[in-house]
Amino acid sequence: MRGVIFDGERARVVRDLEVRAPGPGEVLVAVAAAGLCHSDLSVVDGTIPYPVPAVLGHEGAGVVEAVGAGVTHVVPGDHVALSTLANCGTCGECDRGRPTMCRKAIGAPGRPFLWRGTRVYQFAANSAFAERTVVKAVQAVRIPAGLPLASAALIGCGVLTGVGAVLNRAKVGHGESVVVIGAGGVGLNVLQGARIAGASPVVAVDSNPGKEPTARLFGATHFINASEAPDLRAAARAILPTGADHAFECVGSTALVRQAVDLLDRHGQAVLLGVPPSGAEASFRVSSLYLDKSIMGCRYGSSRPQRDIALYASLYQEGRLLLDELITEVYPVEDFAKAAADTLRGRVARGVLTFS
Repeated sequence: MRGVIFDGERARVVRDLEVRAPGPGEVLVAVAAAGLCHSDLSVVDGTIPYPVPAVLGHEGAGVVEAVGAGVTHVVPGDHVALSTLANCGTCGECDRGRPTMCRKAIGAPGRPFLWRGTRVYQFAANSAFAERTVVKAVQAVRIPAGLPLASAALIGCGVLTGVGAVLNRAKVGHGESVVVIGAGGVGLNVLQGARIAGASPVVAVDSNPGKEPTARLFGATHFINASEAPDLRAAARAILPTGADHAFECVGSTALVRQAVDLLDRHGQAVLLGVPPSGAEASFRVSSLYLDKSIMGCRYGSSRPQRDIALYASLYQEGRLLLDELITEVYPVEDFAKAAADTLRGRVARGVLTFS
């Protein structure tokens, strides 16, 4: 079968990939579509260290082909969106409703694939850039059959991360102000999360002025072109004179982390979603936090995927959550290199790979 493998030097499409059958508590999924996220490319450029060779991809949707012993919530033929969260479901964190904090969700990655006699690692417990993948049962979330799989694929990472950061982590309230730094795939989902929460004003910041129409479509009431605003704080204060209740950093720049903190009003929250290099350090004035301001990390939108993916699918069907509009271009998996280049150059909000 086809898949995208990173061997430590380059990512490439192969046709002779194999995957094992599902074991107890596992599900075999025929992947129909997978979103290309910057996290996949961060493995390739070394920003995210990961063992190799590995099958990339972590944002996918498809159809259940087989289930292992003990799996009852999905059956062959069900349409599912895939989560990357392989949480155990039994530890203290899972029991408290915080599966993103499960210590068993991150650890030694599995190797369910075989390629030319070599066992291959699974990226993010998912590996959606393969025609078939095996995941833990908790990662397969049933969705309505009428939901387009290319759109459903995006729920499993970008939507969970962005919308979840607003609703679950920051708990943005109606009428509270929001600044979103970076209007890429995650940033757009933060914008629509803010819209769903009833936030106002909602300010999008990006150095690419071409992103303004899409940012406004997703929920921005204002747009700051950072390439023409050398003083971001001054530009934001023209809209929010006392600062923002919430500022979301979606780029992964330590300089922008500082900017997010500086944009806050009293009792404001800076939420960090971008992924800088693993050893990066950010600085800020400690005294700036004494007015009850806070800096918050956020893993995977502080989500509960079995609950949240179903919720977001429902919001999509109601017309309240945008998914189709996130997709700029659909590529056959053979065009992975072009999709990656378009993503790195900011030409797409989200590119989607398909296996049809």
